[in-house]
Amino acid sequence: MLAAIRQFAKSWVAAVLIGLLIVSFAVFGINDVFSGATGDQVIKAGSRVVTSAEFRREYEDYRKRLEQQAGQPITPEMAEANGIDRQVLNGLATREAFAEMLHKIGIRPSDKLLVAEISKIPAFFDPISGRFDRNTFQQRLAENDMTPEGFDRALRDQMAAQHWGAGVGEGLRAPRAYGALGAIFGLESRDVAWFNVTAANVPAVAAPTDEQLTAFMKENAEQLTRPEMRVLTVVRFTPQAVPQNTPVDEAELKKLYEFRKDTFSRPETRTLVQIPAKDAAAAQQIQAGLARGDDPAAVAKAAGVDVITYEDKPKTALADRRVADVAFGLQPGQVARAQGELGLAVVKVISVTPGQTVTLEEARPVLEAELRKNAAAQKVYEQAEAYDEAHRGGADLAAAAQQVGVPAMTVGPVTRQGVDEQGRPVPGLTPAILEQAFSLPAGGEGDLTDAGEGESFAVKVERVVPPAMPPLAEVRTELARVWSARETARRMEARANELAERVRKGESLEAVAASASLKVSRAEGLSRQTAGQDPALSGELLNRAFGARPDDVIVGRAREFAFSVAKVSNIRMQPGPTAAMLTEQQRGEMTNTLFREIADAAQRAARDKLKVRVDVNRARAAVGFEPLDAKAPAEKKK
Repeated sequence: MLAAIRQFAKSWVAAVLIGLLIVSFAVFGINDVFSGATGDQVIKAGSRVVTSAEFRREYEDYRKRLEQQAGQPITPEMAEANGIDRQVLNGLATREAFAEMLHKIGIRPSDKLLVAEISKIPAFFDPISGRFDRNTFQQRLAENDMTPEGFDRALRDQMAAQHWGAGVGEGLRAPRAYGALGAIFGLESRDVAWFNVTAANVPAVAAPTDEQLTAFMKENAEQLTRPEMRVLTVVRFTPQAVPQNTPVDEAELKKLYEFRKDTFSRPETRTLVQIPAKDAAAAQQIQAGLARGDDPAAVAKAAGVDVITYEDKPKTALADRRVADVAFGLQPGQVARAQGELGLAVVKVISVTPGQTVTLEEARPVLEAELRKNAAAQKVYEQAEAYDEAHRGGADLAAAAQQVGVPAMTVGPVTRQGVDEQGRPVPGLTPAILEQAFSLPAGGEGDLTDAGEGESFAVKVERVVPPAMPPLAEVRTELARVWSARETARRMEARANELAERVRKGESLEAVAASASLKVSRAEGLSRQTAGQDPALSGELLNRAFGARPDDVIVGRAREFAFSVAKVSNIRMQPGPTAAMLTEQQRGEMTNTLFREIADAAQRAARDKLKVRVDVNRARAAVGFEPLDAKAPAEKKK
């Protein structure tokens, strides 16, 4: 119970983001509709629509995350076999439904909050000025195949969910009784006595015969069969292969600096107060009060107006240009009247933060790197275009690559996962290369393919090595070792069960152990919190011990190559201050569980309420899968 609870996020915000915003792709139940939608609608949830292109982007993002977690590529066949498209479809439908429901009930972040949130994201900062830069913002979105409008909507959804989570979570508290039950569960302790049956306690296993090993291979054919492998020739066009120390044209450098100069510099900012004045007499009183050091809010209140405060703002942030001219001509602590375009005002400067202008020399490293990067990208583009022209003109992959001066690399045999016969990753093979390579026939050459980020590649399948079992002679030594270990383990388990049965029939654990020349070990006061600290007890034995009743006799694998026979006794609960402390701790974890269940229920309710429609075949087509039976009846979510 406690282990399950601890899997939940520890903070409310994290719980919301995990449960509501990140596409968890937990299957909440299928609500597949194969027809009835109009236009390019993979998902329709109220006024919200997910198109094929949007679904494909979500699918690819999720597939790439899975590849990173697994440490290996996921082929289209693997993705289809494991239903990844269906997971994405249902998770995305639930996410969109919940976002639509939040909008309908009025949880709508303002434009001001949205802009403030975007301006905090470091990925959108200019690398030199350290400030938000709209060009960088648009560039980063384009790199991730997103539009500003789509990003704004996603961020609004996230903020709305955060606001919903804060409202629901505020004041939510599990009953104390829930925490008490968790404390009882966590503080329950027991004594365990055991002995181990090792390989030395059973007859030795004779060396296996060829017949036994052949039979063992057939039993484990699925695990032993080597996958299909291929020998490939690959040509890659990548900026990383272009020398990065090429000279930079000084004129181009200066031109780029002039274009980017404003983004490099940081303007002077000031903290100041501005108080509107109805007339000259009022301005004089306000000026006198500010000069004496009176509180600006009190001075403004006495004049019947509100104070305007600018905290660390540039000159352009002031609404009235004439007032700004006066304010930015004062020293810290000075007060002055200003006849602005919008009326008379009095300003007082609190503090000044000098601006900073980045010189060409200071910006040179960044600008040179940018120019070299652009030059490398252009060089790679020209090479790829020349290769493609030569290849379309009849040259094979190797000849076309040689014509443009790019090396063609022959590797393999490699598996679909990009590893060699020893299971080692083969350098230079990306998931995209492998995906194309294993979609071609033997001798087939793929077209030049864009790999993103200025890279492209082409691949040829030189030879296909079909799946096959290894010859017995090649794996005999390792196979014999595994076979012998299995047979020894079977004998140890049988012996352990035989001795355990004697204890169950009434003999003492000590007597049975002595009859087999084995030593009894003991662990007293084991609790679920401390049991894992005992190096002598395996996880399997502990799990069985904490599921046993008093005087139960259990058998389980030991930490080493052995089987344990154990007896459980003296089950009790530890009272005292620890119980009270753990009750409160468990209460918090139980509260987190309740919140997660509320969040899950809210998502399901939103999907039911809005009668979300999903087009499975359109989703499959978007990611390159064949359609399912279009005549199958649509499923309705109950």
